[in-house]
Amino acid sequence: MRIVVGSVADMVSTGSTSVSAGSSGVSTPLVASPPVVMAPRTDGFEVVWAITAASRGRLEWREVGDDHPPRRSACDPYGFVPQGTETLRIRLDGLAPGTEVEFRTVTEAVQDGRCHTSDWKRIRTLDPSATSSTFVVWNDTHQHDDTLAALDDRSPRGDFWVWNGDVCNNWTDRSEIIPTILAPAGRDVTDGRPMVFNWGNHDVRGPWAHRVPEIIASPEGRPYQAFRSGPVAAIVLSTGEDKPDDHPSFAGRVAFAELHRRQAEWLADQVQRPGFVDAPYRVVFCHVPLRWHDEALLTATDYATGRWDLWSRTGRELWHQTLAGWGAQVVISGHNHEAARLDPTDDFPYTQLLGGGPRPEEATWLEGDADDRRLMVTIRRLDGEVVEQVGFEPIT
Repeated sequence: MRIVVGSVADMVSTGSTSVSAGSSGVSTPLVASPPVVMAPRTDGFEVVWAITAASRGRLEWREVGDDHPPRRSACDPYGFVPQGTETLRIRLDGLAPGTEVEFRTVTEAVQDGRCHTSDWKRIRTLDPSATSSTFVVWNDTHQHDDTLAALDDRSPRGDFWVWNGDVCNNWTDRSEIIPTILAPAGRDVTDGRPMVFNWGNHDVRGPWAHRVPEIIASPEGRPYQAFRSGPVAAIVLSTGEDKPDDHPSFAGRVAFAELHRRQAEWLADQVQRPGFVDAPYRVVFCHVPLRWHDEALLTATDYATGRWDLWSRTGRELWHQTLAGWGAQVVISGHNHEAARLDPTDDFPYTQLLGGGPRPEEATWLEGDADDRRLMVTIRRLDGEVVEQVGFEPIT
């Protein structure tokens, strides 16, 4: 299902969906976004979608090729039918790795009986035993609809897609959260590319940032995660803000020093687990890079003048030794609005890659393609021009 840029009302009226006004005659569309596929796992995934009235929801799903009537997922962890007033979310569990599933969402308004059924949509669960894997990365889109539309049109699909931070410009208006994440530029951005959401510094900024976890799904309900897709072991780290926690602009709302410490403990354990300690390819995603060109000059020391950290000092101090010992091959980031590549050194044995910025002339996407011979990582501009390309041999 592909949705063209337009209003939310236009979006939900397209495709093979049905919306009835009910006895009240209400004409507002009941559903305000496509079903957004998040948190892909080996045994399932999660679906989140936006609604405009108090509603119940369910997933109807079946394995591709199964001619039996679709099964239903309509129970939350506490035994309630999934329900809400702004969003609905359903987690599907119990699938086998590499299972291709088609699903649709059914939304029923509580008050007036309106009903909306989405088009069928497909997803394949992650498969650690697969011989290949593909992935896509966007970063620093900052609510630029023209950039988002071009990225959706031109970047490929893949086994997973990392939206690698700064999807917004700061959460100062609560009403922007849902459309920014669930219907960016009016698009169905998870059609063929299930989303792995990774927080950027702007995504944790503003008086409404603490409400974003209500919209974002992650496998373990936290902003960092790890998963295996074919020969690729992926570590997703949350770098938090680009200023200290006590900076006055945060008004005491953040505690990223503690979050960094928790991730350090988790990371040290995670890289020793089966599927990670023996992975052929070892990839890290974090919004703020762990390295930069001239760190002495470009690390902010006077935040009062509007400067900020161009690399994550606290993250690197806590994570670098573990990542280097694990054999991390590449760290993929954004943040500085400048596509860049820093090759390994004796001190930093991993490549650092950064994507571009939010305006179309500086925007990029990154694509990864791994098989048993190599992992090729390519950064492209919106016109397809290759900015950087680097290959990695499998670790044996």
